[in-house]
Amino acid sequence: MLARRLRLLRSMRGWTQEALADISGLHRTYVSLIERGECNVGIDNIERLAEAFDVGLAELFGSIEPVSPERARRKRKAS
Repeated sequence: MLARRLRLLRSMRGWTQEALADISGLHRTYVSLIERGECNVGIDNIERLAEAFDVGLAELFGSIEPVSPERARRKRKAS
C-alpha cells in the first residue's frame, strides 16, 4: 500500500524517483526499492517521505485521496 501511495503522490507532482530522493534526502535506489515494496522502511524515512510530499503520516498511509500541494497550503493557512 505504501509503495502505491508513494508512486501516486510522486507521479501527481511530476517528480522522478531521483527528484523525490533529492527532496527527501534518501538514495534513489532506496526510493525505487520502497516503491516496489522490496524493503522495510523505518519510521524516520517514512517521516522524510511525508515531509517531502508535505503531507501527514495519516495521508501517506490512508485511503483518502491525496491532497494537491496547493490545497494542502490552503488548509494550513486556514488552520
